[in-house]
Amino acid sequence: MASPKPRPAIESLVSYQPAFGKPPAGRPIRLSANEGALGCSPHVAEALKNTDLQLSRYPEPQDYHLITDIAERYQLEAERILLSNGSDELIYLLCQAYLDPGDEAIHTQYGFLVFPQSISVAGATPVVAPDDGMTVSVDAILAAVTERTKMVFLANPNNPTGTMIDEAEVRRLQAGLPEGVLLVLDLAYSEFMGNAMDYAADMVENSENTVMLRTFSKLHGLASVRLGWGYFPPEILAVLRSIRGPFSVNQIAVLAGRAAIADRDFQQRSSDHNNRWIPEVTSRLAELGLTVHPTVANFFLVQFDGHNGPRADQALEFFRQQGILLRDMIPYGLPDCLRMSIGTDAEMEQVIACFADLMSDSGPGASGR
Repeated sequence: MASPKPRPAIESLVSYQPAFGKPPAGRPIRLSANEGALGCSPHVAEALKNTDLQLSRYPEPQDYHLITDIAERYQLEAERILLSNGSDELIYLLCQAYLDPGDEAIHTQYGFLVFPQSISVAGATPVVAPDDGMTVSVDAILAAVTERTKMVFLANPNNPTGTMIDEAEVRRLQAGLPEGVLLVLDLAYSEFMGNAMDYAADMVENSENTVMLRTFSKLHGLASVRLGWGYFPPEILAVLRSIRGPFSVNQIAVLAGRAAIADRDFQQRSSDHNNRWIPEVTSRLAELGLTVHPTVANFFLVQFDGHNGPRADQALEFFRQQGILLRDMIPYGLPDCLRMSIGTDAEMEQVIACFADLMSDSGPGASGR
């Protein structure tokens, strides 16, 4: 008996499945998932411990206390904010709401893999705009626009490259798109940039075709509770609310989010930690002969030569044997690269020492390749 078959667009889809690396025995140092190096605010555990959670009750469809907290923290209009189960949920909802079979949606060459997956699940066609090296090219995006284009995804800063384009380029992209094309600004790593991305909210408030997505998973260190939010023109927010699951954000996530967003001292410490290790790691790995691409996020893209040292796959296995999990970039079309998140001070010192061992004469790239 034949089994049910999915739509052809889904059957042929290479799904985005986060691969954090095969764990070795013991507790590994996991630098493969871009998680917050310092964990989350200590106020989160305190808030969860001291609340009377009624686990038998459904949460609010939209918790307006958290929405108000977000609006006050970032000086936004509360009525434009929609909470979500991570920002991934909003990516899927936007595609389901605004893409039909035959439509096209543009994503960048080394952009987040959830973008093409979500486009394909909606039945539309993903269109790749080539990057300029490791950086998004606005000219390439605009050149890819056709009469069938309905949506453009821009991750800024970008994952997995760590690069970003400035405000002038983002506004040039918005200005160059037809009015009916939706521009999705995925700012998952923007908190590491301080106030540098505040202009994105202004772009949303002064247009009908631009949205901003954010997450609590990175700087706030709340990846496990799956909490995100978006900032939208009113008409788009109303559409998304009508198709979003009514209880996709649970009450534990809401309580954690409220405690996290109120702790500005922790946010500053996390940002300072990130900014201290970016030049340190870049310099020390460069001294070992490795290429570390410039980054403004909480991770590095490290490129391996394969001739004057190990290949990326050899390095990945070497680190795994040392109890350190990095991320291979084969799904992104970067087989000679590994992505490494920023960890704690102790973890980073240990990782740098392992890089030195890797690149020494006794490392896996010493001979036999």
